[in-house]
Amino acid sequence: MNEKNVIICRCEDVTLRDVIDAIRSGITDMESLKRKLQFGTGPCQGKTCIPLVEKVLARELGKKIGESGKITSRPPESPVPFGIFESSGEEK
Repeated sequence: MNEKNVIICRCEDVTLRDVIDAIRSGITDMESLKRKLQFGTGPCQGKTCIPLVEKVLARELGKKIGESGKITSRPPESPVPFGIFESSGEEK
């Protein structure tokens, strides 16, 4: 298997090789990996890639899944109604 061709995060184009290289460079927790590689920040918000990265991290460190921490959720400070982005049709 060519680790450069295995996509872990489709939204941010992060490969298996990227994840392994980051772990082997000394990053050993999920939060730090996310900050370095930016996975989980695209449109899907990590629905696919976060579990994959957790598995790779556990395998590389010889730990159980979840032993290397969780990722902190960062939702918007307050919801923004979509109507605010709607054009009134008037040119200014």
